[in-house]
Amino acid sequence: MSWRADVLTLFPAMFPGPLGESLAGKALRDGTWSLTVTDIRDFGLGRHRAVDDTPFGGGAGMVLRADVLDAAIASVERGQRPLIFLPPRGRPLTQARARELSAGPGVVLVCGRFEGFDQRVIDAQGAEELSIGDYVLSGGELPALVLLDSVIRLLPGVMGSEASGIEESHAASLLEYPHFTRPATWQGRDVPEVLTSGNHAAIAKWRLAQSRAVTQARRPDLYAHYVASQGLTP
Repeated sequence: MSWRADVLTLFPAMFPGPLGESLAGKALRDGTWSLTVTDIRDFGLGRHRAVDDTPFGGGAGMVLRADVLDAAIASVERGQRPLIFLPPRGRPLTQARARELSAGPGVVLVCGRFEGFDQRVIDAQGAEELSIGDYVLSGGELPALVLLDSVIRLLPGVMGSEASGIEESHAASLLEYPHFTRPATWQGRDVPEVLTSGNHAAIAKWRLAQSRAVTQARRPDLYAHYVASQGLTP
């Protein structure tokens, strides 16, 4: 059985978007994963199919109605798949969570617009909230595409080499080491000598040192987690 993704959105034409290309697109055509897109507007109210209303308590913007969202979610056969909303306030999407999701049956993603969702539908559905970063986008469609891409590439058979998923950023709470390819000398810059030595133990040691250094410099929060997980001295 393929890994199943359902996306609820006001802009269904945005899917599959980039997920229809490259490895994800091939996996979609091969049936490794499937995608169903539901237009939330189909569950709107009245002749104008209204999906939002002004927030109680005042404030700018509009809020997606709980009754409309609940009806849209109820139209999807969820099964054991997690229901995920994608607001900026959600817990950070991590590589570890992407791996967990890739090992499951799939996901149901709800893409917000306007000022967000009525909190009652999130609470009533026991939904998970995930964020792809500390910034605000116009809606949840791009976060949904990011989440799906991060998971689909981990599905069995999607990447050509299993090592591709092991030796990459965030796989072990470290950022990835730098890469080099031909030509060996470019604009006066040489490839590090160790990488052309053929000494695989030395190469592995160099790559780990590089990963640790770049993580410590750019993401001290990740580096602290790595140090703690490995029982190392900072």
